Amino acid sequence: MLIDLLQSSYFSVFLIVALGFMLGRIKIAGLSLDVSAVIFIALAFGHWGVSIPKELGNFGLVLFIFTIGIQAGPGFFHSFRSKGKTLILITLLIVASACLTGVGLKYLFGIDTPSLVGLIAGALTSTPGLAVAIDSTQSPLASIAYGIAYPFGVIGVILFVKLLPKMLHVDLEQEARRLEKERRSQFPELGTCLFKVTNPTAIGRTLMQLNIRVMTGAVISRLKRGEEIIIPKAHTMLEEGDYVQAVGSEDSLNNLALMLGTREEGELPLTHTQSIESLLLTKKDMVGKQLCDLNLQRNFGCTVTRVRRSGIDLSPSPDLELRFGDKLMIVGEKEGIQAVARLIGNDVKKLSDTDFFPIAMGIVLGVLFGKLNISFGGGVSFSPGLTGGILMMALFLSAIGKTGPIIWSMSGPANQLLRQLGLLLFLAEVGTSAGKTLVSTFQESGFLLFGVGAAITLVPMLLAALVGRLVFKISMLDLLGTITGGMTSTPGLAAADSMTDSNIPGVAYATVYPIAMVFLILFIQVIALAVL
Repeated sequence: MLIDLLQSSYFSVFLIVALGFMLGRIKIAGLSLDVSAVIFIALAFGHWGVSIPKELGNFGLVLFIFTIGIQAGPGFFHSFRSKGKTLILITLLIVASACLTGVGLKYLFGIDTPSLVGLIAGALTSTPGLAVAIDSTQSPLASIAYGIAYPFGVIGVILFVKLLPKMLHVDLEQEARRLEKERRSQFPELGTCLFKVTNPTAIGRTLMQLNIRVMTGAVISRLKRGEEIIIPKAHTMLEEGDYVQAVGSEDSLNNLALMLGTREEGELPLTHTQSIESLLLTKKDMVGKQLCDLNLQRNFGCTVTRVRRSGIDLSPSPDLELRFGDKLMIVGEKEGIQAVARLIGNDVKKLSDTDFFPIAMGIVLGVLFGKLNISFGGGVSFSPGLTGGILMMALFLSAIGKTGPIIWSMSGPANQLLRQLGLLLFLAEVGTSAGKTLVSTFQESGFLLFGVGAAITLVPMLLAALVGRLVFKISMLDLLGTITGGMTSTPGLAAADSMTDSNIPGVAYATVYPIAMVFLILFIQVIALAVL
């Protein structure tokens, strides 16, 4: 009965996942495999004859890569501008050192060229690399060598990623907190301050004439004149002795003090008709608009004092482009605030709902993009492939945010669920496929090609770790993402992803993966044609 059940792919998948999670929770010297343990259980099941359909693995791969791209997209271009040059150099080092290691060992042990390019593709777990190796050599030896190197290419990267932070004594959670603090420091903290209007140059002029938001960066939220507290508008004229409450960074508040007068202690209260509320932007037709387009002050008598996005308070500058899920802090008359809520949505349920159309359409576009074949002349061509096409399309769509009524984003819980599901299906299929031939390839081909493949996997990662930490001094989270992306290892990224809640490894992976894929394809073609 059990044998019959194991032949059922759905039963086998969930049994592999369940046992994988049990194994992953075992800690030895503070180290656990977490979700990566699924692939080790899958290897054993594959050796015992259990098979998971390739289509199921590809389905999981598509979900995992798409969700990584969608999450990484907004931060991808910033990361590329700020750290791209460094990460690309490390990626080039990884691919070049893998190829040079292979060429050196070829001459040392007398390995034929078709087997060499197959070993390089397998050691870096690159299916596009294998396709190029077979096409360039027209030899079955390339696929046999790929099959020998591939299992350690998968397992070696996972183990290296798991062990590297321990070996270098890096606390990943502490590192994530430090990097998050650095990211937040790029956005000045917003504060509230009270001012008394005493500057003669400001008295008798309207807020529009003073152009306070542009000149200082601060936002005036309330004004007290005598015993009356009002929500100021553009045509509100300042008088001597008025009290003004403003929101902004420390620098902008200092600039406002120079414009208006002296700082005062305290805070202006709200009247019974006024309120300050936090509203969610959940209406699709508002996404992508600039804050000035809403004209809230003139239309509703309300003022936006800050915009909270991804845990960071942003200054509400007129040209700030709004995104789905932004939280707007609004002060005004209660009726006006209710009207603003209707305008921008403020629907918590929509924020947690998952619209599957952008997911399905994004994956379709990614698969089609992956089919493109780009020719560079001289017989050299490049195709993004399934993984590259979906990743690049997800990055692009997530970065642009919206196309007409379609919002290219997902809620955090939905992204996490689909990513985990996709990852588990992918690991189960990859592991059983590699496990089928693991023992037989050793028996047929011996340990020489396996050892060479293992060296091609390990040497680049060791070099990248040393150069990344000692020369470029990049963070461990960036380094893990760069190593897994440079090795074109999705299981390796899964291992890094399971070790931290930060999305930094995913952003780094997404930054370098397409570049690594292009470099590897070009290098394999050169080796196949030039190395005798």
